[in-house]
Amino acid sequence: MAPSFEFPETLRGLEDDTQDNRLFARNPIDIASLPPSQLDDLVKGVSFDLSDKELFCIEEQDVFDRVYSLVRVYSRLPATCKLNLVESLRSNLSVLLPNVDSLSRASSQSQEDATPVVASHRNAFKIYTFFLLTVVLNEEVTISSSNYMKVTASTRKKQPKNSWNWEPQRGRILNLIANSLEIKLALLFSPTGLEENYISFIAKNAFSLFENATVLKDSDTKDALCRIIGACATKYQYMAQSCASIMHLVHKYDFVVTHIADAVAGAEKKYADGSLANSLIREIGRTNPKDYIKDTVGAENVGRLLVELSDRLPKLMSVNIGLLVPHFGGESYKIRNALVGVLGKLVAKAFIDAEGEVNSKSVRLRTKQAMLEILLERCRDVSAYTRSRVLQIWAELCEEHCVSIGLWNELAEVAAGRLEDKSAMVRKSALNLLIMMLQHNPFGPQLRKASFEATLQQYKKKLKELEPDTPSENDMNRLPSFNNTSGNNEVDDLTAGLNKVQLDSLPDSCLPEMEEDLIQKDGSVPDVGNLEQTRALVASLEAGLRFSKCISATIPTLAQLMASSSATDVENTINLLMRCRQFHIDSSEACLHKMLPLVFSQDKSIYEAVENAFITIYIKKNPVEAAKNLINLAIESNIGDLAALEYIVGALVSKGNISRGAVSALWDFFCFNISGTTAVQSCGALSILCMASKSSSTVLSSHLQDIIDIGFGRWAKIEPLLARTACIALQRLSEDDRKKLLLSTGSRVFGILESLVTGFWLSENICGGEELQNEIGSGSVGILATIQVERLGRYLFVVSHVAMNQLLYIESCLRKVQKQKVGKEKINYDFQQANGAMPADSSKEISINAELGLTTSEDAILDTLSDKAEKEIIGGGSLERNLIGHCAPFLSKLCRNFSLMQKYQELQVSAMLALCRFMIIDANFCDTNLQLLFTVVESAPSEIVRSNCTICLGDLAVRFPNLLEPWTENMYSRLKDPSVSVRKNAVLVLSHLILNDMMKVKGYINEMAIRLEDEDERISNLAKLFFNELSKKGSNPIYNLLPDILGKLSNQNLKRESFCNIMQFLIGSIKKDKQMESLVEKLCNRFSGVTDVRQWEYISYCLSQLAFTEKGMKKLMESFKTYEHVLSEDSVMDHFKSIINKGKKFAKPELKLCIEEFEDKLNKFHLEKKEQEVTAKNAQIHQQKIDSMEDFVVTRNASEANIESDIDEDGEVIDPCNEGMSNSVNETSKTAHVESQEHSVVSSDLSESEPDDTEIQSPNVVLRAHERSKKSFACIIKKKHQVKAKVESVKVLQTNQLL
Repeated sequence: MAPSFEFPETLRGLEDDTQDNRLFARNPIDIASLPPSQLDDLVKGVSFDLSDKELFCIEEQDVFDRVYSLVRVYSRLPATCKLNLVESLRSNLSVLLPNVDSLSRASSQSQEDATPVVASHRNAFKIYTFFLLTVVLNEEVTISSSNYMKVTASTRKKQPKNSWNWEPQRGRILNLIANSLEIKLALLFSPTGLEENYISFIAKNAFSLFENATVLKDSDTKDALCRIIGACATKYQYMAQSCASIMHLVHKYDFVVTHIADAVAGAEKKYADGSLANSLIREIGRTNPKDYIKDTVGAENVGRLLVELSDRLPKLMSVNIGLLVPHFGGESYKIRNALVGVLGKLVAKAFIDAEGEVNSKSVRLRTKQAMLEILLERCRDVSAYTRSRVLQIWAELCEEHCVSIGLWNELAEVAAGRLEDKSAMVRKSALNLLIMMLQHNPFGPQLRKASFEATLQQYKKKLKELEPDTPSENDMNRLPSFNNTSGNNEVDDLTAGLNKVQLDSLPDSCLPEMEEDLIQKDGSVPDVGNLEQTRALVASLEAGLRFSKCISATIPTLAQLMASSSATDVENTINLLMRCRQFHIDSSEACLHKMLPLVFSQDKSIYEAVENAFITIYIKKNPVEAAKNLINLAIESNIGDLAALEYIVGALVSKGNISRGAVSALWDFFCFNISGTTAVQSCGALSILCMASKSSSTVLSSHLQDIIDIGFGRWAKIEPLLARTACIALQRLSEDDRKKLLLSTGSRVFGILESLVTGFWLSENICGGEELQNEIGSGSVGILATIQVERLGRYLFVVSHVAMNQLLYIESCLRKVQKQKVGKEKINYDFQQANGAMPADSSKEISINAELGLTTSEDAILDTLSDKAEKEIIGGGSLERNLIGHCAPFLSKLCRNFSLMQKYQELQVSAMLALCRFMIIDANFCDTNLQLLFTVVESAPSEIVRSNCTICLGDLAVRFPNLLEPWTENMYSRLKDPSVSVRKNAVLVLSHLILNDMMKVKGYINEMAIRLEDEDERISNLAKLFFNELSKKGSNPIYNLLPDILGKLSNQNLKRESFCNIMQFLIGSIKKDKQMESLVEKLCNRFSGVTDVRQWEYISYCLSQLAFTEKGMKKLMESFKTYEHVLSEDSVMDHFKSIINKGKKFAKPELKLCIEEFEDKLNKFHLEKKEQEVTAKNAQIHQQKIDSMEDFVVTRNASEANIESDIDEDGEVIDPCNEGMSNSVNETSKTAHVESQEHSVVSSDLSESEPDDTEIQSPNVVLRAHERSKKSFACIIKKKHQVKAKVESVKVLQTNQLL
């Protein structure tokens, strides 16, 4: 009988003689010294012996030694030798496994005969397993160390046919070992179990192979390893060690998670034993949640494992979920993310089977309801990642119909609230959830509130008819079956009990439009059945109405999200609005209309989202419907929307998305070929065609005559904008079409255009000559009695418009000449480059001309001609003036007649607009009337005038910056205008000037900062946009402006909340750490020059809003001397405490100690300053008490002297004739009492401390005497002087006593 084989710790351990009758390598061969021929013969000999002899020949010492010697150097063997050796070992083990069944027959024989056979099988089984696994491990180590896989990947095509292909061999070997674990190994080993070192050897090597990601990519190998791990842990009770190894792998390698889950799920399925999964869950549940804060990678992998197990083993996980719930209180958001994912999987899969007893079913439903409530609660998690994840889980549950209608509206309200979340990822998830809820809602394809309300009212009446004697309000308002039912087959669709009835009468839950039609016809509704079914339908309608109202309430928020800086917000908002429009949610169509300006977005994804939505809503229909949609859009759009519409229509025409059929339908609308077309629709159709002509000039060429006949015909009198649109169409014509039009009907066209300008509008003598101008200049108000104000306003508009177009024509001519000049120079340059270098004389001449400045003479001539032409528009020559030149002084005098302008405010609008245009054209005219313009813009009662003037100031600043520079403060003052329109235009104008470097940011930028908190939301958004764009310029000018803004805002009467919001926004735009660190120093230095407590609070607040780095904290500590005197204020101290708390979060251990010391120092100084303040305050109060006592004593003595002088022999009080004296004493006493009351009232103490019993009379007591003696006036005066002298002497005496 051969010696028994025991698994060594290492392969080399087989060479050690243990002296305990174990099989070991007695005579190993030195393979390295053998030549290739002998090595080949050795391998062939071993293979022959293994195949020719019995399976147990591996026990023979000679065969064992040779096999060991080859396995020891297996990685250095030639490919053919490797293949022969491993195939021999594998084939013998595969033959050995079926022979284990024969052991049952051998066991029925005598014990003496059976024991040697079992021992031989066991020995051979262990030896083959050991050598094969060793071969696998050695080969994998060799491949990993030499990057073998990369070499084979790059040279795979060049390999010879007999090259070594290891991957199939590895898979076959590991599957064979996995099969060996699945047979009845108890026949080979003792009945008590397998040898521990055998299972330990296999499991250890299987887990080591799991660490190789390349190995797991092979499906055969991966499946075999999963089977090995499952069998070792579950079948052979190698549980504790397996759990420890699995957790080690999961914490260290992220690629093993799904494969480990497969192994655990496979073991549970094969052996019907979930002990491995239970052990893993218990191990994770026992882990301290704080451990996952440090190990973020491990936390993520553990979370993924839990989710994978929940997906594969939902029922088993649902039983153990209680072990994991405490981790919701941990600080690791990744674990919480995983747990909400686990709950989502369990809700979707763990409660599908509804079979069983009623009690167990109710328990499952309660468990499921508890999980759903936890998911709802997690929507308000502190981490944005968890909030986003839980909303994604809810979207998945809605898609799988696992949300009960009892929770449907509650979930919708939570999702609507998350639309205002500060995190973009949460908002994205909330938008996607609402999209999914609309798509899978159980209430029907139309969610109009009016339809639901009408239908609900009818069914409530019907319910009352069915239940006339009992109140049904409570029954209708409750949802008894919704809160306890949910999930897949268990979801109560609110109408599940009415399926048969609804299939006959209500095709889609409760189709509102069908019911509305029925109500409109006969005032009745379909009968859905008995009382309970009617109650359920009423509850369904109430739930549907609530859901419709919830979605409708989100429309204003969605409108705000379309202006978000996050592209994902905009894209998902548009998608949600599209879905709302599909389900007829109220106001969704109007909100979608607001997406048009987004076509100008520089973000490509936003533009594509708008374009796709536009095509879906307005274009993807039949041509007539598409044309009608575009016409309605043009009619309803404002100026900004029309510009966006023009842009997107041009883009769609160029791409071919707007078909020829749609263009033809637009012409039919314009020409009134479609019945019912109005003049407004005709105008809208022509407007769309003008937009399309920008991309395709042929759009208008085929209907030139129609444009003239209809655009300037009788319909233009009904809709004047039609004539305007026709003029725009003529401007959009191509050069060829214009020539064609001029040749055919040129005179007619000019006649029509002339009549549009002058006909029926202007009188023959509109200016009235010099007499009218003189009277207007003198301030006469009734001068316009003979002239219609409306016509004068139109005249001024026409004249100024003509002047502006003349300026534009001059500039276009100048650009054309310059373009020709550049083109000529380029041609000359190309010609010289083609014919060689310029001659030396020519180049020398050019350089001399450049030095003398002669090369710029052409540009100077062009500029001179341009300036002269511009001056001719208004100024003209000294002797001759054109019509506009004569109008300019009249206009100036008219605008200066303020009494006339106040009487005719409509005229002031036209006059000031014309004046602004003239000022834009001519610099001299601008300089002359600039004072007038600023006077009007500040004092004009009409906000239209002030708005127009504000816009004009922006144009003037571009044209004549030197003239406007002294008036910069006045321009900024427009930001404080009471009119919303003026403020909005001021923000736009200043933003344009500053962002385009046409105006320097001076010391008035604080006025723009105040607009961040403007009461009008649009102005506030424009101001935020301005500062966002300003922060992107250069090195962020806001960084330099912030201290100045802080100083000026601190001195203004701003609400504390507004100040904090403004500074928080501005500081948030500063991102660079260096700038933040510099701001710390600058703000700390401001403390030293400020004595106002309010400014201390504001500066400390700004400090608390900075993003502190390590250097920033050090600078704050170093600047302690600058702000130590302000630490007595509690509010300032609170801000410094928030800075310290913020610093502790990112600080390293060394810095954290410094911060803690700094905190102690702050607290110490704070307490000291408070004590000093209390001491100073007490001293002040004490001094006030002393002063009050002096005044009181003096007053008392004076009163006593006065009283004694007036008491007669009987003790009666005598009132002197002069009452002024007593009044004076009373006033003095009153003053003393008031002062003493203000300082803790010491008068009572003083009264009690008097040594005598003299009663102190109150100043309010009226002294009455029984008899009043009549004395002469001289006596009274004498007594007055006596009292005064006595008071003075008492005062001196009292002062000496105090001293």
